Amino acid sequence: MRNALIMGAAGRDFHNFNMFFRGRQDIRVVAFTATQIPDIEGRKYPKELAGEFYPDGIDIYPESELIELIKKLNVHDVYFSYSDLPYEDVMNKSADVNAAGANFILLGPNETMVESTKPIVSVCAIRTGCGKSQTTRRVSSILRDMGYKVAAIRHPMPYGDLVKQKVQKFETIADLKKHECTIEEMEEYEPHIDNGVIVFAGVDYEAILREAEKVADVILWDGGNNDFSFYKADIEIVVADPHRPGHELTYYPGGVNFKRADVIVINKIDTANLDDILEVRKNISEVNPRAVVVDAASPLFVENGEQIRGKKVLVVEDGPTLTHGGMKYGAGVLAALKYGAAELVDPRPYAVGTIAETFEKYPEIGELLPAMGYGAGQMKDLEATINKVDADLVIIGTPIDLGRIVKFKKPTVRVTYELEEIGTPTLSDILKNHPRLKK
Repeated sequence: MRNALIMGAAGRDFHNFNMFFRGRQDIRVVAFTATQIPDIEGRKYPKELAGEFYPDGIDIYPESELIELIKKLNVHDVYFSYSDLPYEDVMNKSADVNAAGANFILLGPNETMVESTKPIVSVCAIRTGCGKSQTTRRVSSILRDMGYKVAAIRHPMPYGDLVKQKVQKFETIADLKKHECTIEEMEEYEPHIDNGVIVFAGVDYEAILREAEKVADVILWDGGNNDFSFYKADIEIVVADPHRPGHELTYYPGGVNFKRADVIVINKIDTANLDDILEVRKNISEVNPRAVVVDAASPLFVENGEQIRGKKVLVVEDGPTLTHGGMKYGAGVLAALKYGAAELVDPRPYAVGTIAETFEKYPEIGELLPAMGYGAGQMKDLEATINKVDADLVIIGTPIDLGRIVKFKKPTVRVTYELEEIGTPTLSDILKNHPRLKK
C-alpha cells in the first residue's frame, strides 16, 4: 500500500479524493494539507464522506507542515490539487516535495471527470476574475431561451460542515441563509437564483450531478478559479483576460483549460489595450488554433452613478478576484473612474480583525477592499471596516447585493456587469448549432 497526501484548498482536493482514492485499497490517503481558506486546517475530511476504509476520517493540516508530514507519515506520493498558481510556484512546490523524498503528482481530467446522462456545457477560465460568472449567466440565458431547463453546478466552496454540505441545492435566496453561505458563495449563487436557475454545489460532485440530472435538461458547469471542469463536457467554454495577457500560458491549471477549450471568450476587450488583445489572439492561434474565438465586453451598469462625481469613495471589490486572482482593480474602480470620483480612499488604515490579516497576506491589493466573508466573524470584520473608513460613498463592485449582509452607515452605489458579445460568432450561434443541443 502506498501512502498519499493531497495538497488542496477545500475544493478540487476533496473531489480528487472522491473520484480517484475513495474505495481503493492500494493507496491510503494519510492527510490533506490546506491553504488559502481560513479555519479549514485542524479539521477532518469526515468518515461519512471518506468511505469504509477511513473509519476515523482524514486529518487536514496547514500546508506549512507539508515537509514534516511527508517524513512523519511516510508519504510516497503527494497529489497537488488546487488552482490558480503560476507554473513557477507549482514547480517550486514540486521541488520541495521531491527534496523530501516523495513523488509530486497532478491528476488529469480522465481520472477525475464525471460523465452525465445529460448534455453538459462547462465555463472555465485561465485565471480568477476573467469574467466566468457573467459568461455563465449569458450561457444560461441562451440555453433557457432555447427551451431547456438548466441547472447550474458550481465549483465547490465547502467551508462549513462537510457532511451537511455533501449535496446542496439553492432555489431561493432563503436557501443561502439555510446553508449558512459565505459571501464568496453568495456572489456565485445569488445571480443564478435571481435568474430563476437552480444551483447545486457541495462536496460529493457525482452525487450532486445525479440530483441535478433529475431536474434539468442541460447541466451548466460554473467553474471556480481557473480549475478545469469536474464533469466531462460536450462543449468547453474558457474565458481569457487581455488585462493579463500571457497568463493563459503560465498559470496552472488555466493553461490546461486554454489548450482544451472548444470556445475561447476574449472578455473585457472594451477596456483592454489593443496590443494585449492581439497577444491573447496570437497565443490562441499558436496553442489552440481549433478553438472558436468569441469577442466580448463586460459593460458596467451603475445604479445612480451620478452620485459618485466629486466624492471620496471606498471601493469594495469581489474578494477572490483581488486575492487569488491578483487583479489590481475590478468593476468598482472602473465605475469610480467613469463617473469622476475625486479620490479612492485607502481602507488599510481602517481594517480590523481578519480583514487586516487579509491585507497582510495579500499586500498587493492596495487601496481596494476585498469583500471577504468566509464566516460570520469575517463578515462582521468587513462591516466594521467599511463603516470605519472616512469616505463619502461606498461603491459596491461585488456580484451580490452586499447590503443584504452588511449594514452600511454610508450611502452606497452598486455596480453590476453582464457579458456582451461583439461581432460574430456569438455564444448563441455556437450553442444553437451544437449537435447535442440542436433542436
